[in-house]
Amino acid sequence: MIVGVPKEIKEQENRVALTPAGVDSLVRAGHKVIVETNAGMGAGFSDEEYSALGAEILPEASKVWEQADMIMKVKEPLKSEYKYFRKDLIIFTYLHLAAEEELTKALVESGTIAIAYETVQNPDRSLPLLTPMSEVAGRMAVQQGSVYLEKTRGGKGLLIDGVPGVPPAHVVVVGAGIVGTGAIRRAIGLGARVTVLDINVDRLRYLGEVFMGRLETLYSNNYNLTQAVKTADLVVGAVLIPGAKAPKLVTEEMVKLMEPGSVLVDVAIDQGGCMETTHPTTHADPIFMKHDVVHYAVANIPGAVPRTSTLALTNVTLPYAVRIANKGWKQALIDEGPLRKGANVLEGKIVYKSVADAFDMPYTPVEEVLGM
Repeated sequence: MIVGVPKEIKEQENRVALTPAGVDSLVRAGHKVIVETNAGMGAGFSDEEYSALGAEILPEASKVWEQADMIMKVKEPLKSEYKYFRKDLIIFTYLHLAAEEELTKALVESGTIAIAYETVQNPDRSLPLLTPMSEVAGRMAVQQGSVYLEKTRGGKGLLIDGVPGVPPAHVVVVGAGIVGTGAIRRAIGLGARVTVLDINVDRLRYLGEVFMGRLETLYSNNYNLTQAVKTADLVVGAVLIPGAKAPKLVTEEMVKLMEPGSVLVDVAIDQGGCMETTHPTTHADPIFMKHDVVHYAVANIPGAVPRTSTLALTNVTLPYAVRIANKGWKQALIDEGPLRKGANVLEGKIVYKSVADAFDMPYTPVEEVLGM
């Protein structure tokens, strides 16, 4: 199989889908890898490193897309890339289709095989290809949020951990999954007062024990969330429903209750956002003000630390990519239940129900397409 790695074109996205070590693994498995010139430069990988391990370097993205049987990316294809879609082309990347109606329709109409990192799911419901980026995003959410608490950045002028005689900032984390846990870890490590809300009491109990009483836990309902947000200096939205649009849990009325200069970080923005007042922003222009509250809603937060993120991402995606290349997409999906969950669009049909439901489009069970 020919595996293609184009350079990411989302604004200030410096990650790359494959490291030179990943190229080495695919080549050793008998496959050809083509990489666009400078695709890895933002993450610190040179063309020479790729070519030394067997990759062919191509000067234009169009050549990579046209020659590849499978395209590996980090972020969803942008509109300028839709023209490359074609029947039987495999795209293996983060797709977040429940928030991308135009992309979904383009994939359906072209007959492209779209397998999403974020919906590959193990029997225990864990999301192995989303986990490392969620870990990065959760930690970065607090790191960035603490910066925007500075008065010079529009915030209250708070040091997140305070100083002796002065209380620390209050960080509220909405959602106790991988993103939320990453945010909690970073916030507690920085010395903040931290509250987490979730509807899973067992998860709250576990985190309370892990952080040994340094974490306040609250059952997530409208009343508790309103009270927590109202007193927060920094709120991290970390709510995820795999493959589906994020629910709007932090309402505009809650935001209006916050003190001026408070900060919201919506990590769920690439799935539509879990805060009513947020809209996607970029690393170049990451914040906006609404109701005197700083809103940070960058849709590719891990792109700010591309070296760490690329290495962590390839660690988990590469084994699946090798199996798709070895077996072909259809047999790989038949053989592997977790990977089958990653299928979103196959041969012109939406095979992930949450995506179909998001746009009121027809849904076809993946097993039907695979003839299982």
